[in-house]
Amino acid sequence: MKKLDVIVIGAGAAGLFCAAQAAKRGRSVAVLDHAKRIGGKILMSGGGRCNFTNMYASHENFLCDNPHFTKSALSRYTQWDFIGLVAEYGIAYHEKTLGQLFCDDSAKDILKMLLSECEKAGASVTQQCEILDIEKIDDGFVLNTNQGQYQCESLVVATGGLSIPKLGASPFGYQIAEQFGLKLKPTRAGLVPFTLHELDKKVLAELSGISLDANASCNDTSFNENILFTHRGLSGPAVLQISSFWQPGQTVEFDLFPHGELLAELEKAKENQPDVQLSTALTKHYPKRYVQAVLPYLNIENKPLKQYQGKQLGQVAEAFHHWQLKPNGTEGYRTAEVTLGGVDTDELSSKTMEAKKVKGLYFIGEVMDVTGWLGGYNFQWAWSSGWVAGQVV
Repeated sequence: MKKLDVIVIGAGAAGLFCAAQAAKRGRSVAVLDHAKRIGGKILMSGGGRCNFTNMYASHENFLCDNPHFTKSALSRYTQWDFIGLVAEYGIAYHEKTLGQLFCDDSAKDILKMLLSECEKAGASVTQQCEILDIEKIDDGFVLNTNQGQYQCESLVVATGGLSIPKLGASPFGYQIAEQFGLKLKPTRAGLVPFTLHELDKKVLAELSGISLDANASCNDTSFNENILFTHRGLSGPAVLQISSFWQPGQTVEFDLFPHGELLAELEKAKENQPDVQLSTALTKHYPKRYVQAVLPYLNIENKPLKQYQGKQLGQVAEAFHHWQLKPNGTEGYRTAEVTLGGVDTDELSSKTMEAKKVKGLYFIGEVMDVTGWLGGYNFQWAWSSGWVAGQVV
């Protein structure tokens, strides 16, 4: 039996970071992961460039049943602390948009850095290690695995959520929580594309590849970024963001002219070129293929601008400013970037991530009911929650 101070289950962002922090304190640490290849989610994130944090990260960028839970960890290990570490390793990075920081070169740089931090501090990482069962003993835990038995004082669960199962996502972390009597919040896919009902899909799938600037709103929350039409439905940053706030059966509203008044633009066009068709006037603001498909879809008649009387142009503008869409559903965990819900944060200490009921048991990262917006926030939660646990395990 291998006896250690700390065992971390899961060699993702939170697990590796926590292991390095604990080992720096002189603790003996092993990271156990069931996958063949570790850090899969890190490597694929940000289109392979890893959106590793956000310059504007704060507790307001997270969904959690307890909105105050993230404050302590985020204030004790901030985005600037992690940016400092990235700079120490000489990893070149850039801001893409809205404070989102990406590696100039490759996400591999972040994974190498985490593994290097573990190696330097003396934390070991074991792959293809399947945990068969966990038993609580007086002074810690015993883990039976396909690679033998381990014993530890502190057990850190960093198993992530259910998103992207092809990378090895599983409900194992939730099962550990249940085994020790911790409550869970219902889970569902977050930061995920919408699928459409057949009538909408028939028209909108033809627009696959078209991207528009839009403001997406649902449940008193809105995001102003791009939307992207796909052959399956709707994607793009604004859609992924609002998907975390949407519930099945609800309608999402899109303002497809978010930075101005479309009516004023159409009235100006009518004054200057009264004989021009509405569709032609709209192609000044939208791709031609989009305009041709969307006018009949929105039940808007295409005729010369001079023929629009009274409030008719206003009604056209309204249709673009307030496009109501009821998604059929989402693409689910297969393509979701995160999992909403998970281990109830009421069960955990916000200062240490330790389970209140079970001494020595910790949960960090995505396995708990903390979900960040799109844009590097979920990685920052991995670093912050991993760091605070790493100071005490």
